[in-house]
Formats: sequence, structure tokens, C-alpha cells
Amino acid sequence: MNVAEHIVDRLRSWGVHRVYGYPGDGIGGVLVALDESDDIQFVQVRHEETAGFAATADVKYGGSELGCCVVTSGPGALHALNGVYDALLDHVPVVAVLGQTAITAMGGNYYQEVDLHSVYKDVGAAYIQTVVDPTQVEHMVDRACRTALAAKAPTVLIVPSDVQEKPAAPDLPDEHAVLHTSNVAAGPPAAAAQADVARAAELLNAGERVAMLVGAGALGHSELVEQVADRLGAGAAKALLAKTVLDDRLEWVTGAIGLLGTTASWELMRNCDTLLIVGSTMPYSEYYPAPGQARAVQIDIDGARCGLRYPTEVNLTGDAGATLAALLPLLRPHEGGEWRERVAGWKKRWDAYSAKRATAKAHPVNPEAVVRGISARLGDDAVVAVDCGTATSWYARDLEMRPSQLGSLSGLLLSMGGGMPYAIAAKTAHPDRPVLAMIGDGAMQMNGVNELITVRKYWQQWTDPRFVVLVLNNQDLSFVSWETRGNLGAVPDPNSSGLPDVPYAEWAKLLGLDGRRLDKPKHLDDVLDRAFAARTPFVIDAVVDPAIPLVPPHLTADQLMKTAKAEFRGDPAFFDIVEEGARETVGAVLRRHNPFGRGDTEA
Repeated sequence: MNVAEHIVDRLRSWGVHRVYGYPGDGIGGVLVALDESDDIQFVQVRHEETAGFAATADVKYGGSELGCCVVTSGPGALHALNGVYDALLDHVPVVAVLGQTAITAMGGNYYQEVDLHSVYKDVGAAYIQTVVDPTQVEHMVDRACRTALAAKAPTVLIVPSDVQEKPAAPDLPDEHAVLHTSNVAAGPPAAAAQADVARAAELLNAGERVAMLVGAGALGHSELVEQVADRLGAGAAKALLAKTVLDDRLEWVTGAIGLLGTTASWELMRNCDTLLIVGSTMPYSEYYPAPGQARAVQIDIDGARCGLRYPTEVNLTGDAGATLAALLPLLRPHEGGEWRERVAGWKKRWDAYSAKRATAKAHPVNPEAVVRGISARLGDDAVVAVDCGTATSWYARDLEMRPSQLGSLSGLLLSMGGGMPYAIAAKTAHPDRPVLAMIGDGAMQMNGVNELITVRKYWQQWTDPRFVVLVLNNQDLSFVSWETRGNLGAVPDPNSSGLPDVPYAEWAKLLGLDGRRLDKPKHLDDVLDRAFAARTPFVIDAVVDPAIPLVPPHLTADQLMKTAKAEFRGDPAFFDIVEEGARETVGAVLRRHNPFGRGDTEA
């Protein structure tokens, strides 16, 4: 073996069975070793950023316990940085293997020489090292993998090109300054301390109006979450990364929370007297109960994240599943269903309001009608990947999901360009399940059109060829435009936020895939039926209305006034917004804030 082969062999021993990357001479030795490996799949993407995103998504979708991307030196490593940051912010174990200029040339302003330790020092803070000697391979790979799994964070190994070709040192001598390490991961995380669990149970049992905020830490524990909620008679809101933890169709599940959430979730939080946070650090503080309103318990595997967003009384540091299992027997069944009836009322009104929004007149097609139509066609085994922008909003509000399905996105980084890499990773991890990618035209132009080539490269290897790409084509960076109106009170500049109209479906056909343009509401059902029945990857080029308003569930008077100010300043979308959206914006405020201050107003 040489060093590159030793690295690959050691990664394999940690369970790495899939690597996303792109070739280059700075990492050529490792790529050759991967090519010669029979049990590690190398997935060639079109751009190194995709490699980082896909390695992260592979773990999120359950394809791997440990994600891995391999990219070359200099520009390749710089390209991958954004995707690796996605792993850092969403707490996903990923090992990034980066090429580097040969040691003999380092410090000489050589081609593609970049100080990768400085570039990656934040994203790789859990562990970042450069392999400069063959004897380091074993302990550095071991520590990178062990740390990534234990810390749920990305780690970084930098391998100079000339070191990759050196003879390996798999049999280390028993002598001073030589490290002998283990390639065995630590055991599963445990439940929180029993005394803390007992205190949490006492607090929760005293509550009369219990709300739950469910986050990504609860993924894989749907049954326990539901049992605890039933025992407490609680209503539950979900962070975006936890959308599949609970069935959106349950009457006590209020759906998404936060800026893109539902008014039902807003009412739930603003009217509860007790809050149980399970594996979430949803960052929008204004969508929690008001300070002092509710007594709170938080469960998180990382104690440093407990009490980070809301003043909790009991913090339970431990695995969400194990801790919920310890908590459940200590909870007394809550008598009476008045609280859940109120929650169900908010949910029912929100559902009716959402259905009405989807039927609102649009020019040419209402995006919410498209997404709700897709929701009705998703099977129990569907896997969904979502990009950043208005696609995220419609995913949060209009796509009903359930625990048998999988859905994810770039959660805290909220990076544009994550949707297609996520979809590719989802399909690579689950080639026998149908995949839906929800992508705005901005993200599609950013990298989606290129990564369709990756789809073209691999799709015939999939057991189930169903791969639907929904492009929400409104020729505008519409989320940015609404932020400009609502937060700045300014008119969006079409020079900066406007986008060219691209024939996405025709591009798919040019690649040998399939697709249709959807630009008339009367064709909606036909196009969706064709897409989900297709035996070839299918692109829906949905020409949707950018003037459909993104109404926050907690719309402030300041946001309302700034939006109105922008519209009266000569916004070219003014008349469309007035016709289709202003009534929704103002109406939402009036419906939510009645003069009596009660918490059971309509959505």
C-alpha cells in the first residue's frame, strides 16, 4: 500500500462506503485508490461544492452514518467549503479529505497553494490536520472519524500530493512518539441523568397547556415523541429539519414554526403554559412563548445548546430517544381535551386558509397550488430535497409529510444551491425510492442545471428511476424581493433580483431526460401526473407568480408598513400584489389580532 490506499482502507474500516467528489491532481492518489476499491462507491459530481452538500445530505437521509467528500487542492478545496459548512451548522458527521500542494513546494507560492488550515479552521474546528508522514495515517484518520461521529461535526484531513504516493506504514513500531489508535466508534449516547428526568416530569405534569417544539434531534424517534405528546395532551410544532418526525395530518400537529411557519404554531406557542423542546434550537426567539409565559424543559444531546433560545428550568443532556423513553413512564396522563381542541381549531383554520390561498388567482400559476398538488401525489416512501428561497416556504406550509417519508434541506446555513446536491445524495442513498427536488429558478441556475448532468450520468443505475425536479420559475429571486419590501421598505431592483427565463424542461430533454413546462393552471394535474408516472427523471418547469405574498405568521406593523411603502414607491409588481396579495397580507393580520386579545383567532 501507499499512503493514499492506506487512507482509503482506514476510512473503509470506519464504515465509509460512499464518497462524493471531483478529480484533480492534488488529490489524484486518493482518487486512484478509490477507483481500485470494490466496496467504496465514488460519486462524481459536477462541482466540489456539491460534494460537500451531498456528503452532508447522505447522512441526513440515512444513507451513511459518516459522510465523506474528497476534493483537490486550492480551488477544489475552496469550492467545497460551503457544503462542508452545511455539515457544521446542522451538526452532521462528515470527513472532508482535501488535496494539497506537494510538501516540497509548500511555502514557495506554488500553483494552487492555499493555506487550507486557515481557510478551514472554523468549519474544521473539531479536528483538522495535515498528513505529512505515513506513520500518521492511522491515528489521524481514526481521530477524524471518531471525532466527527462523537461531535456530530465535520473534520478535515489535508493530504499533500507527494505524501499520497509514499509507502504506507500500516504496521507501526512499539516505540516513543508513535501512536496506536482504535478504529472502533464509541457506543450510542445515553439518556439524561435520572434525577434530571424526574424533575422534568414533575414540571411537565404540572402544566395544563403543554406545547412541544420538535427538532432534528427527534428524527428516528417518531413513536416516542407521539406517545409523550399524547400523554401530556400537548400540541406540537416542528422545526424544518424535523418535518417528518410527526405526521402533518394529525390535528394536534401545527406544522412548521418560525418565519415560514403556520399561524397555528404561533398560537400554540403564544398560549401555552409549558414547553417541551426536543432536539431543537430553532433560532427565531419571537416565535417561542413570551419570556416568563411558560415553564420549559429542553432535551438535547449537547448541553451547550440547552437554554440557548428560551429560559428553561430543566435541561436534559442526552439522546432524545433514550431520554424520552426514560421520561414517558413518569408522565401522568392529562385529563380533558380542551387544550387539544383549541390546538385543533387553530390547525383547522390554518388548513382552510392555506387551501384558500392555493386557489387564489395568479399570473400564470399559483406556486402553492403546484406544491399542494404534489403533496397529494407523494407516496409513503417519498424522499424530498428542498432548496433555499420561496421553495422552502411552500415546503414548510403546503407539503404534508409523515414519518415514513424523508425530507431535508440546508437547515441553518440555508444556502442556495443545496437542493439538487441533496436530491442526488437522497437518490444515491435510496435508489429504490422516488425523489422530489423542490428548487427555485435562482438555485436551478446556480448549480441545478449542471447537476442534472450528474443525474444523467447515474440515473440508469437506480432501481426506481422516479426523480422529479420541480423548478419554481418566476424569473425573480422572489424571497429576496419580499425581504427587500418587508424588511427594508424598498422596491426590489430587477437588475439584481430579476432572472432570465430558462427552458429547464427542454434542457432536461436535451440531456436525454424528460420534462414539461407548466404555464397554465388547467394543465396542472396533467403535468404532475406525467411527472410522477415517468420512468425517466422529469423536470417540471412551473412558471409561477412572484407576487404571491410570503406572509409571516407573526407579521409586525413595521413589516406591513414597509411593504406598503415599497409598493407605493413604484414597485412594478404593485398592481399584482394589490390584486393577489395585499388582501392576504392585511387580512392575515386582521384575522390573527382581534380586539379581545384572545388566542383562538383565525389563521
